[in-house]
Amino acid sequence: MAAFSGTSTSKEMERVGRFLAVGSVGTLLDFSLLTLLKLAGLPTLAANSLSFLAGLANNFTWNRMWTFGDAAQPDWQKQLVQFTMISLVGLGLSNLIVLRLEGPLGSILGHPAWGYLPAKVIATGMVVFWNYFANRLWTFREPNRKFK
Repeated sequence: MAAFSGTSTSKEMERVGRFLAVGSVGTLLDFSLLTLLKLAGLPTLAANSLSFLAGLANNFTWNRMWTFGDAAQPDWQKQLVQFTMISLVGLGLSNLIVLRLEGPLGSILGHPAWGYLPAKVIATGMVVFWNYFANRLWTFREPNRKFK
């Protein structure tokens, strides 16, 4: 991770830890809202998209203020657009994974209606890597620092 020019490995590991902490809270929000929306009768795609967007708002705020506070630019709107674009790619990946795995995992569990939960766990685990590195290299890149 020291491939970020001028960034110490310990500082980068601290960022990763903060990113994971913020992501954990965002994931809890995401999963909770997803479950509530599904219980309210929303289709999986709509429920997953809305819950993902709630997590996005939480994660942008905390990552900008805490995780990457030293790389926050004065133009927060630009960073929000960048973060949102990266998150929308993540949403697409998440939806693809959840929709592809919901049925098979529901069958394996013996409860087809609950297959979205393990599918969401798998999707979240995969999308977190995309989100960290894309945001670190683009949205929250330190000024005058380049990726080697």
